[in-house]
Amino acid sequence: MTYQIISDGSCDLTKQYVEKNDIVVVPFYVSFDGENYLKEGIEVDHDDFYNKMIDEHAFPKSSLPSVQDYIDAFTPIVKEGKPIICICITEKFSGSYQSATNAANMVKEEYPDAKITVINSMVNTVLQGILVNEIVRMRDNGLSYENTIEKIKEIIPTGRIVFTLANIEYLKQGGRIGKLLMFASDKLGIKPLITLKEGEIFPSGITRNRAKSIKKVVEITKSHFEKNRLNPKDYQFCIGTGITDDEAKELAKMIEDELNITIDFWDVRIGTTIGTHTGPYPIGTAFIKKYDR
Repeated sequence: MTYQIISDGSCDLTKQYVEKNDIVVVPFYVSFDGENYLKEGIEVDHDDFYNKMIDEHAFPKSSLPSVQDYIDAFTPIVKEGKPIICICITEKFSGSYQSATNAANMVKEEYPDAKITVINSMVNTVLQGILVNEIVRMRDNGLSYENTIEKIKEIIPTGRIVFTLANIEYLKQGGRIGKLLMFASDKLGIKPLITLKEGEIFPSGITRNRAKSIKKVVEITKSHFEKNRLNPKDYQFCIGTGITDDEAKELAKMIEDELNITIDFWDVRIGTTIGTHTGPYPIGTAFIKKYDR
């Protein structure tokens, strides 16, 4: 019997992809008033979420899945006798991994033979999405439960997100960036460039306008492969964006031309969990090494 893939909602995969590939998603929650929290992707729509940020200049908040949410997800699968691999957003951004770990331990108390592996992915959003996609490929290609877990741990450190934002005000609200960069942004109106690696975000430069910042995303990405002597064809790429589809296609074409690759994975969009920190106009690229390269 094959295993069940579960991910928290930070994977930002489309409903169509999740249904087609038999993935269970445990959603985060989002709130615009700080009191009423709605399940992402179920009780709040992706486009409505971003449009509310734009139209009302709203600053939403997110909340992690509870232990009970994970127990509810794990239990029916364990009763079927299926092993579980659960992928959670980087522990440095959220307590989702701890919720899932606590839930797994509680389920195992009632079902001692249950096989549940909870993995701190060290990634988030669209990078988590293509990590899950690699796990889908492993499952569909017949890798064993144990071998899959080994491969996941091997490829996680290869993942990166390089992105830019329209401004830094949402990161400021969420406390995700240092005071120096906040000050520079306030005074100069800069566009920050940010890299996610090893579970954390790091400033990667600044530019004066959106076009330059998008071009810089391409340059940073290309430099990563050249500096580390990596072959881009060994990696799965995707483009992450909130609602800026035209810019996403433009960025994809630029990366394809510079790295001589084809970006064919479009089943992810930066969702509400990360969108609360990025605002409505994040754009960038994510990549991770293919498990069989």
